[in-house]
Amino acid sequence: MSLTKSKKDEVVAEVAELLASSKMTVVAKYEGTPVKALQSLRKKGKENGTTLKVVKNRLVIKAVQANEKTKDTDTSGLSGMLLYAFNAEDEVAPAQVIDSFAKEQPTLQFVGAITADGTFMSAEEVTALAKLPSKTQLIAGIINTLNSPLNGVMSGLSGDLHGLLKAVGAKAAN
Repeated sequence: MSLTKSKKDEVVAEVAELLASSKMTVVAKYEGTPVKALQSLRKKGKENGTTLKVVKNRLVIKAVQANEKTKDTDTSGLSGMLLYAFNAEDEVAPAQVIDSFAKEQPTLQFVGAITADGTFMSAEEVTALAKLPSKTQLIAGIINTLNSPLNGVMSGLSGDLHGLLKAVGAKAAN
């Protein structure tokens, strides 16, 4: 069943809004992927704020051209059965969701991605991006790095207090 003109306009407007708010829009081929697997992928995407859509490519191209930042984006790679993943909070999350799911469903393959500034990234670049740690993992790593000197002092204080006092006394004597 084909969409009416007004319905197509609604879809274009929705995709244009998702593109405008998304930090990264990842594009993947899904040909041969079962419907149940795609439903499961959508659920996994929702867990980290990623919206997954299957939309006709020409409607996505219209939405890309309607967006001021992305209107000059190369859309020549948008052909075939494609899935679009949008995320407004995290650039890496859509790529990671699809990459982790592709391990179970090898029929999913990256085509590329559209960045917030309208650059089209290749499939290899998106694959490399998917291997990066998530934003929360990076923040946790920084917090651990900042906490390590404090943890060292606390370990020293909770350990041999007599040895610490002796070391401080020896330093004061110099």
